[in-house]
Amino acid sequence: MTKNKRILIVEVNWLGDVLFSTPAIRALKEIYPDSYIGALVHKRCKEVLLENPVINEIIVLDEEGRHRGFWGKVRLIRELRIKKFDTAYLFHRSFTRALICLLGGISNRIGYYVRKRRLLLTQNITVPLTGIHRAVYYYYLVSGKIPEDISKLKCDFVIGNKDELYVDELLRRENVKSDKRLVVIHPAGNWLPKRWPKENFAELADTLIDKFGVALAFSGHRQEQDVLTGILSLMKNKPINLCGKTTLKQLGALFKRADLVISADSGPLHIAVALQRPTVAIFGPTSVGITGPLQKEDVAILQKTAGCIIPCYEQGCKDNRCMKIIGVADVLDCIEKRKWLIREK
Repeated sequence: MTKNKRILIVEVNWLGDVLFSTPAIRALKEIYPDSYIGALVHKRCKEVLLENPVINEIIVLDEEGRHRGFWGKVRLIRELRIKKFDTAYLFHRSFTRALICLLGGISNRIGYYVRKRRLLLTQNITVPLTGIHRAVYYYYLVSGKIPEDISKLKCDFVIGNKDELYVDELLRRENVKSDKRLVVIHPAGNWLPKRWPKENFAELADTLIDKFGVALAFSGHRQEQDVLTGILSLMKNKPINLCGKTTLKQLGALFKRADLVISADSGPLHIAVALQRPTVAIFGPTSVGITGPLQKEDVAILQKTAGCIIPCYEQGCKDNRCMKIIGVADVLDCIEKRKWLIREK
């Protein structure tokens, strides 16, 4: 009965969380090796799952376009009915997406218990522990287990050869030779209190260039150019500004080329960790235990208390002292202790 299962994964909406779900999808394929797996994912996150070998189909959720409003939802329901999925795993806790799966003809609908949508699911799962890591959260939903082996929770981010060639050419145009050490800093985050002060980024970048003689590149989405402009205006050296010049896959290829990646809590941070690059992760108002890197080798996590409750998830915080208390010296100390920039290539 399970040989030709058609499974739909109903994904969450954020890059990091979608990445954290990839071990669960891999586990699902191990449980049902002959299954056909589709993923319904927001268009801004689709690149996280592209070229993943265990996913047969990606259905892009376009809530600003073809799936917008009532008739857009009707169109999505029709699309799902045509595809004839028999089982849905709802990683997203949305009532609407559970209803869409029901109306889309998916007979088995499995998700975590949420009171308002409990009657829309055929199997309501209780979260096994409070405060569990997101990767464990998704893995448990599909397997009913909390893995003892942390390697089972390694995230998947697949990069194509064309993306690596693009980055090679991008760096060549910036006169970065293949044997030159490269540091990539990703300074922005999806909300302001997660961002390290621009003065700190500027000082750190100048120090890394002067002390280690590295090529230093800043990455970011084109909409984050103002963040980069503020940092660059405070620097005495001239780094490489790659803001808006890479897709998500190309950003992964850039990280893969890097000798070190430095980032606050963000989707790109978790891409760097998934690619097993030496990484400094700067955390403030969010929980390391829930959304921090699970991999400990070649990852340094910086988080300090500043007389307030951490994590607070206070998006409207005007003080940002939990980020300000982390100094440039703290980051440099992490780098020097691990000898990241003086290792043999």
